[in-house]
Amino acid sequence: MRAMVLTKLGQPLELMELPQPVPGDSQLLIRVVACGICRTDLHVVDGDLTEPRLPLVPGHQIVGIVEGVGRKAGNYVTGQRVGVPWLGGSCGHCEFCASARENLCDDAVYTGYQIDGGFADYTLADSRYCFPVPEGFTSVQAAPLLCAGLIGYRSWRPVADARRLGFYGFGAAAHILIQVARYHRQAVYAFTRPGDRAAQDFALTLGACWAGESGDKPPELLDAAIIFAPEGDCVLQALRAIKKGGRVVCAGIHMSDIPPIPYNELWGERSVQSIANLTRADGEEFLPLAAKIPVRTEVKVYPLEQANQALDDLRSGRFTGAAVLSIAPGV
Repeated sequence: MRAMVLTKLGQPLELMELPQPVPGDSQLLIRVVACGICRTDLHVVDGDLTEPRLPLVPGHQIVGIVEGVGRKAGNYVTGQRVGVPWLGGSCGHCEFCASARENLCDDAVYTGYQIDGGFADYTLADSRYCFPVPEGFTSVQAAPLLCAGLIGYRSWRPVADARRLGFYGFGAAAHILIQVARYHRQAVYAFTRPGDRAAQDFALTLGACWAGESGDKPPELLDAAIIFAPEGDCVLQALRAIKKGGRVVCAGIHMSDIPPIPYNELWGERSVQSIANLTRADGEEFLPLAAKIPVRTEVKVYPLEQANQALDDLRSGRFTGAAVLSIAPGV
């Protein structure tokens, strides 16, 4: 099979021919149809996340067709379309796993980080951490839902009651989540990197009531904000934009250092919260909701061999929406 492989941190992926994998007892063999490209993939490739298993096939927003089923792989059948997210497995018995918070498990493993992911023709996944993909989405459209959508949804849940909600960074996750927020009648205020008028216009077309730069003051104080951008400065900017009692949610897995926060910026029962990964319950809730709304993803499609170009375009902000590798077109 073809695979784009990371052999050294900070270096481009290499196109290789690898043996097709064989599923273990609880695993599915999946023919990859599409795989979204996430900012977390950039953090893995660039070495910001420091514990990858090398050599590694990245990619953790996988949509594909089951072609092999391990003997303990549950109710999945060959020919079924499934999605594979970032969380690839957990210990199953720690205090976090026992309380449906497997996203906090110290022994969790992650797709495209410790487990080979979806930048390939085939991949293996633990059936217990896969999801059926709802009808109504093409595989390319569905791929961003598996991380940008799922982690965006988990980030939104703590602020689901906010009437005025700010998004700092308007890329793959925000363009999905604004559709969830508008479905729940929330007013969304979009903050982008300086000078990114294309992202601001994109946010307005999706229903944002205001769009500006990350350092701008919104026309009115917000109830809450979610930070998708990997810039620590946004935490302080968001605290200044929310009212007393408001919450700032940090959605990313990696962020630059947060500047010192003057206490008066935090005072008034404002709070800052991080979001770690996702749980299986998030997927079970979000994917049917995405189909009901229905969420529509804006995608920039690349063939497998252009994965490095896609990563570089994401790094440089050359597109709006989400990047997706189309690996088996027409399937």
